Amino acid sequence: MRISVPTEVKNNEYRVALTPAGVHDLTAAGHEVFVQRGAGEGSSMPDAEYADAGATLLDDPDEVWARAERC
Repeated sequence: MRISVPTEVKNNEYRVALTPAGVHDLTAAGHEVFVQRGAGEGSSMPDAEYADAGATLLDDPDEVWARAERC
C-alpha cells in the first residue's frame, strides 16, 4: 500500500497524521510512505527522522496526494 502524509493546512494545527515510528512500522511491513516536507515540524519531528524511518519526502502537496493509494 502507498500511504501519503501531507502537511496540515488548518490554522493553528500543529499535529501530524503519522510519526516517524509509525513510518518505520509501515515500511517494515512492506508499505511505501510519502511525507510532505515539513509535515512534522509543528510537532518537533524533523524531516530527517521521517527519512531515516524510510519515508520518501516530497515538496509538492499535489504530488503527495497523487502518490496515495486509494482504497
